[in-house]
Amino acid sequence: MTVIVRDLRPDVRADAEGFSTTRRLALPYMLSTPESVVHTLTHAHPDAHFTQLVAEQDGEIIGTAQVSVAHDSTEPGQGSANIYVRPDRRHRGAGSLLLRTAEERLAALGVTKLFAWVLDEPENRAFAERHGFRASRSAYFLRLDLTSGTLPPRQDPPPGVELRTAADFAADPRPLFELDAEVVSDEPSDIDVEFTDYEAWLDENWRHPLLNRDLTVVAVVGGRPAAFSVAHTDGTRYGTAMTGTAREFRGRGMAKLAKNDSLHRARAAGYTEAFTGNDTGNEPMIAINKWFGYEVGATEVRYVRALG
Repeated sequence: MTVIVRDLRPDVRADAEGFSTTRRLALPYMLSTPESVVHTLTHAHPDAHFTQLVAEQDGEIIGTAQVSVAHDSTEPGQGSANIYVRPDRRHRGAGSLLLRTAEERLAALGVTKLFAWVLDEPENRAFAERHGFRASRSAYFLRLDLTSGTLPPRQDPPPGVELRTAADFAADPRPLFELDAEVVSDEPSDIDVEFTDYEAWLDENWRHPLLNRDLTVVAVVGGRPAAFSVAHTDGTRYGTAMTGTAREFRGRGMAKLAKNDSLHRARAAGYTEAFTGNDTGNEPMIAINKWFGYEVGATEVRYVRALG
């Protein structure tokens, strides 16, 4: 009955399945498949020292942790450890053991500030605060029923704007990388991120098994991607991984146009649920998602503590 913590073995199918199942039970608003679990581990940038830990009891995976160094941040010494335990396997010490293991590994790598996302539930928040974390910002998980919900009607693009899909950029996705890098740099975050490594972006994002290029919609102006809505899918579920607009094109409704087109494509393709997320203070994007019909499903809180 002893709980042990070890590294996920990417070549063992049962490990990837157990990890994915645990994440989906603990956090049903996040898409996950065994293939995406393995891809994330095996294609992470080496400077991230990315690790996926599992807590195991009697051969069953009951908890997971994703641990990494924020190598692409302008501020050194930052890292993250996101820990999730199966709701029906709590109170066995798995969460504490996963956290202790993650902290030891990150401290050895020079991390002095640790971030973690925690579901906004009394038990989870109490766990974080017992371990010395303090709360910072929060974010919503949003869900849209694509089977019975009513999407806003599709809109024709304004003159000079063309809607295309990511599949149209298969021969040369660099323009999408450049747009993604600009959008990510302006996203609200505790950790400032800079995308500068195109090859790493190809490995981690463009070739990600959840990325659906046919449902990822790009608003193009003069041959240049101006806005996009990035779609991930895992079977019957659809998730928006990122929606954003290049700085010079903001305020024209292009991201809204792209996301609406992507949602219509997803429903036509048979997807039944759509998920997305927003910082709780991002009122403009929250209003847009409510216009689409999304409803808040859960809230996560970003916690932080010093290491060392």
